[in-house]
Amino acid sequence: MSKGLRSSLIALMTGSFVIASLNLTGQISSGELGGAELNTIQTSVPFLTIAPDSRSGAMGDVGVATAPDVNSQHWNVGKYAFIKSKGGFAISYTPWLRNLIPDINLAYLTGFYRVDEQQVISTSLRYFSLGNIVFTDITGTVTGQYNPNEFAVDAGYSRLFTDNFSGGIAFRFIRSDLTSGQNTADGQETNPGISFAADLGFYYQSDIDVGSSDGQWAAGASLTNMGTPVSYTADADKTPIPTNLRLGGRFTYNIDDYNKISFHTDLNKLLVPTPPVMDTDSATGDLVVIRGKEAPGSVVFGMFQSFYDAPGVERPNGNYSVFAEEFHEIAYSLGAEYWYRNQFAIRTGYFHEHSSKGNRKYFTVGVGLKLNVFSLDFSYLVPTNGQNSPLANTLRFTLGFDFADLDL
Repeated sequence: MSKGLRSSLIALMTGSFVIASLNLTGQISSGELGGAELNTIQTSVPFLTIAPDSRSGAMGDVGVATAPDVNSQHWNVGKYAFIKSKGGFAISYTPWLRNLIPDINLAYLTGFYRVDEQQVISTSLRYFSLGNIVFTDITGTVTGQYNPNEFAVDAGYSRLFTDNFSGGIAFRFIRSDLTSGQNTADGQETNPGISFAADLGFYYQSDIDVGSSDGQWAAGASLTNMGTPVSYTADADKTPIPTNLRLGGRFTYNIDDYNKISFHTDLNKLLVPTPPVMDTDSATGDLVVIRGKEAPGSVVFGMFQSFYDAPGVERPNGNYSVFAEEFHEIAYSLGAEYWYRNQFAIRTGYFHEHSSKGNRKYFTVGVGLKLNVFSLDFSYLVPTNGQNSPLANTLRFTLGFDFADLDL
């Protein structure tokens, strides 16, 4: 396996997609981006963090408190209990990082079924293809070709607790095969990474009066991808999967019988330990932590430690602010959605991630069409750092079916 291939795989396995892409294309060459010291949180299987559907993808990747729909499995499994329909499914397709590599794709299939007035079961399948990779040995001789791929399959259950409050849980199996068993440069045999994870989601909504009209407000919280870390070789350290905390809200205003508009906001934080700053001990020659904290062996402890383990941002007085760097690790999304007659939708949004934590900043737009049991959604991503961004020209398509007229 060539050095370039190893670098690509490591970047795709453990880093931010955007930072990895910039490194691979030579757009950044040092430890700084936008004047801030790079300290991205490293995770395996980052494909789990990509917004899979066009509706949320058109609103800056909001989703924890949006009006419940068939794609709630990814954002907040607890929302399903508020869907009035008896069942439905959707399929989404996203050509990913096409400015960088022409054959990376994400496909997403999800569905739900209402068991009774209070309970809903759901499932989804996410498949991520990293395109075709040619393997070579240290002399450059081609040893084979392979299409690296990752997938996750899950099942969820949601339930109404009151007329306004619901919760849900989902269990997930994750498999990441990036090397097809090829040996590393030092002769180690590689294997697919396997993980088991769970999601927990809660959702609250309430109707309100707004002047002479009415509306609705909602709040949601979800913990996703709480699971076992991943390793691709027998003796390698395991890398955490992207455990994520998402909090958000929504306000919907019914303008009249035909028009309504909603505003959304989401906050995201990876519950994964932040890499510490290391240096060599002059006496022993060993690497030691000089700022921050080493990652604990426990996944649960790592989730709690992620709130206070950052090395810190240097202040003019020479001190380091842990709080400032922890704040930088919170990404936020803003989104708006307009519906006409519940048939035609226009959407827009914005996603922001600090430059030292991934530097993903982009606007999104999209439209939706719903006719009886059939719906079609489309979204388009516009990065703020120009058309040279690997995320430029990202499109998403979602085709959905709503079986509202089925008998239980």
